[in-house]
Amino acid sequence: MPAARSTARARSKVAIPQLAWDAVRPAPIVLVSGPESVLADRAIRLLRDTLRAEDPALEVSDLDAANYAPGELITLASPSLFAEPRMIRVDNVHKCADAFLEEALAYIESPADETYLVLRHVTGVRGKKLLDAIRGGTGGAIEIVCAELKRDSDKQDFVVAEFRAARRRITAGAQRALVGAFSDDLAELAAACRQLLADSSEEITEQIVDRYYGGRVETSAFAVADAAIAGRHGEALRLLRHALATGADPVPMVAAFASKVRTMAKLAGARGSAGDLARQFGLAPWQVERARRDLSGWDDAGLGRAIQALASADAQVKGAGRDPVFALEHLVGVIAARGRA
Repeated sequence: MPAARSTARARSKVAIPQLAWDAVRPAPIVLVSGPESVLADRAIRLLRDTLRAEDPALEVSDLDAANYAPGELITLASPSLFAEPRMIRVDNVHKCADAFLEEALAYIESPADETYLVLRHVTGVRGKKLLDAIRGGTGGAIEIVCAELKRDSDKQDFVVAEFRAARRRITAGAQRALVGAFSDDLAELAAACRQLLADSSEEITEQIVDRYYGGRVETSAFAVADAAIAGRHGEALRLLRHALATGADPVPMVAAFASKVRTMAKLAGARGSAGDLARQFGLAPWQVERARRDLSGWDDAGLGRAIQALASADAQVKGAGRDPVFALEHLVGVIAARGRA
């Protein structure tokens, strides 16, 4: 009970809207928080474009809170001769100088008219007094929360938002292929979306993604894993050898197997709709449906042996064994036999 009351009190301190990056809107104070720099950059750029569309005379200025000189904020926020709207972007609030903290606290008590102060705070307790005041409602602020995207479903939502913003269509298969190809780097995923938008005027399909990025290590790895899990041993070995011959690293190859087998293990024996299970396990509905198909022919004992084989292969490709290729081929054999080998 005390823990529940403490959580409730913590939540009650946030008296301002907390929005996703693609829901950013003008406000006197815009706090952009969280470690995901790609989302933060997107949000700040989207806000700038929105303000500039409203008034092309928008003045945009930048401050570094870590190397702040007293008076800079007030100077930039002061009305100009022609009263143009102003957007002041402040970086490194999580490293802010004492002078900035003091002046920002005073500023948010009475923000300047037609001025939009954008504060970028990544993480840490530095500047907490300012953040608490903003989140408590001072200054009429909103907060754009840019948490790290860890789940594939979140990354797929990012892809959808990128194409929606450009008023372009992308199929569900193409979304999955893109996330599979760039699952480890959101910046690369964003760059891939931009390239597809720039180079192709048609609907983006899985075939188009494969034409551009079919050589990515992650894509090759998941193709090997898909073939092995489906019991197609020969095809899986052929794909594995081709991937290794074209430069694939054994470590992410094992990681691809682990990702799929872990998802299968989560859902083994689970009951409910794809939507309910997706929410329960932090997956996308298509991942639930795919895992259910993958589980055909598997039993709990086989999954257990597959997980043991994965742990062994992971150790061997990371230096515990002398022949990582043999370790991968053995893993493919165990998986293709559904853990019965």
